[in-house]
Parts: sequence; structure tokens; C-alpha cells
Amino acid sequence: MEDGRIRVTRRDVLRGAGAAALVGAVAAGQEPAAPPAKGLARVGPGAVRVPFTLNGAAAEVSVEPRVTLLDALRDRLDLTGTKRICDHGACGGCTVFLDGKPVNSCLVLAVDVSGREVTTIEGLAKGDDLHPVQAAFVKHDAAMCGFCTPGMVMSCAALLSVTKNPTEEQIRRAVAGNLCRCGTYPHVFAAVREAGGGRGADGGAGEAAR
Repeated sequence: MEDGRIRVTRRDVLRGAGAAALVGAVAAGQEPAAPPAKGLARVGPGAVRVPFTLNGAAAEVSVEPRVTLLDALRDRLDLTGTKRICDHGACGGCTVFLDGKPVNSCLVLAVDVSGREVTTIEGLAKGDDLHPVQAAFVKHDAAMCGFCTPGMVMSCAALLSVTKNPTEEQIRRAVAGNLCRCGTYPHVFAAVREAGGGRGADGGAGEAAR
């Protein structure tokens, strides 16, 4: 109260509206939460079994519905190559493949990968044989501190899976969601050009015409 007047903030209004809606629903004998949409099963709040394919092998994890794929991979399955950096889908450090397409695993719920295929940076190589992008990153010193590297490699590998011999502009678009704090993008571009069959940092022949 100020000068005899009662001050009502926006937060007070929202809090009061929410409480009124809850009381009204309870008084009418209704469930406060809406039922699941037709054809969808309600899960939780306890742990849920999530079977899926992980790096080419059958896997299963038991998690609460709130757990992200990133947390399930790192904390439940000990696959720490996928990095937690921003945890908001802004840096690309947690990029993995979901059914062959790159996604930010911090924005995907683990329960949503049930029956699907997930590939992490640990599954990109074939035994001791590095993926061409991984080998090119080593050759062109594209790792620097290495924190963004797993997500960057996954995005670049996704590009090469659909575009052979990409131009630099195509590479730039592919890694637009991957933040490198070291600023090693020129090395990344050179590595991907070489991995894709184009020219590397030495300027050799084979790069697609710009």
C-alpha cells in the first residue's frame, strides 16, 4: 500500500488467475491437468524404460520423462563425448544424430527416442578407423580446445552424408549452429573440404566452383 492505494503487480494478477482456475477446476470435480491427446499415453512421473538403438547396438535406459537425451547419454550411459555447454540449444556442442539427422540432444527428451536410432561422436568411427571428418580435423588442427569439436564433427559429417564435395558456403551453413569460442572456423572449413573430396588448406585442385 502506498499513499492509501493498494498496488497490484502483474505477478499478483497472474498468480491470482492461476489460483482461481485451479480452485474452479477442483470445485467442479475436474482434473487440473488436461488429459493426454487422443492416441498418446501418459508417462511418468516415475522412471520410464526407453529402448532404442545407440551407435548401432540395442540399448535401453530408464529415466524420468523430464530427462533430456543429453543427460541420459552422459549421466546414465557414460557417453561423455557429447558435450553439455549452453544446455539451451544455442551452441551445438551436444549435437548427435537422431535417425540420421543432426539434433541438439539438450532439446530432445530421452523418452522421445524410444524405438529410434541415436548416433553419438563415440559411434562415428569404425573401431580404430576414424571417420573422414575426424581424420581431417586432426590433420588440419581444427580441434583447438576441443570443447566444441564433437558437435562440430557431427554437423560436418551430417553435411557430407548428403552433400559430396561441399562448397565453403554450404559448410558455413552446416556449422551455423555450432559455436567455436577459439575461432578455428577456417581450419574446420579446410578439413571438411578435404574430407568431402575437395581441396584442403593447401589450395589443391578439386574444390567446387564458387
